[in-house]
Amino acid sequence: MSDIFQKYCHGATSAAILGEIICEKLKEPIEQSVYKNTARDLTDEIRSNCESLNGSRSNLEQHILKTLAEEEDFDKYMDYIETPRDHFKSFIRDEVSHYITDQFSVSVLPKMEENIKLLQQKIMKAAHESTERVQVKRGDAGLWLKSFTQQLSDELIFSEKDLSGVKHDDVDDVNLLEDVIRKELPVIMSDIRSRFNTETFPVKLDFKFRPDELLIDHLCQCCWVQCPFCKAICTNTIKNHDGDHSVAIHRNIGLNGWFYRKTTNLSINICTSSVASDGNFYPSHSDDKVPWREYRRAGGVYADWSITPDLSELPYWKWFVCRFQKDLEEYYKKTFDGHGKIPDNWRTYSKHEAVETLEKYI
Repeated sequence: MSDIFQKYCHGATSAAILGEIICEKLKEPIEQSVYKNTARDLTDEIRSNCESLNGSRSNLEQHILKTLAEEEDFDKYMDYIETPRDHFKSFIRDEVSHYITDQFSVSVLPKMEENIKLLQQKIMKAAHESTERVQVKRGDAGLWLKSFTQQLSDELIFSEKDLSGVKHDDVDDVNLLEDVIRKELPVIMSDIRSRFNTETFPVKLDFKFRPDELLIDHLCQCCWVQCPFCKAICTNTIKNHDGDHSVAIHRNIGLNGWFYRKTTNLSINICTSSVASDGNFYPSHSDDKVPWREYRRAGGVYADWSITPDLSELPYWKWFVCRFQKDLEEYYKKTFDGHGKIPDNWRTYSKHEAVETLEKYI
């Protein structure tokens, strides 16, 4: 703004001063609009092109489990098991971040360039039409400013209020405003363009318009209630749905720290086969045993789940227990011994086989 003041001191016309002030005031709204529009376009592109984010939450979970298997990081697994919603959010943010970095020069930057070009055209169109309106109405700078800001109100967070306090009563030639903006606007646009890079892109975005946040909102507005036995996530796509919680495939309950009573042996039971058995369990809130077949009698969170008796089991979690046996034992301070001894056939699954079965079951 000091350059504008110097020009004022050196006798620049009032129209030239006002035109430069307008351009200076437009800089931030232009930048915000470019990032917002690019983020919107990019979100649609990522949703279409990114394999992990282009489907349902079940599709997303498949990719999360595949990634966990590839990385073989026990802490990340437990993060997924204990706090699945946070893990899903973190995974989405990482996927979006990688996409933006990998595709910045071929996709993100061209979108920003196109958006800033369109915005420059709209601003100049608004300036030209405002000049024409003033000529027809024989108006003054006040009418020009009102017309100019109104035409841009759908594109920019910019209004006459942003120019309050800016003197315009003495503008001698309103027609010059358009000429000044035509000259100064490219300089403003060039300055904004110079800061387009992978580091500033996520920083400059308003939080609610970030592609990762938009995709989180799209993919995570569903039920996150976990099975009280194995912590599998309810697969209902409605957050506060009516009726019972359910999930297609349950896990062995030792993953949730369940163990055989009066032992330190982690359980290898799986919910769906357990509810078909004649055994009993002790709810976490009670010392009274409850028949597995009548698990709802335990009340509370147990009564809200529909667990269908089923002997099918997901090899993925058998592989996981074998691969991270020592980590699970250390985590829960218990062991897979006695009744909880891991069956030999569980150890026959390779990681590749375990991952391959995900598409069949999830």
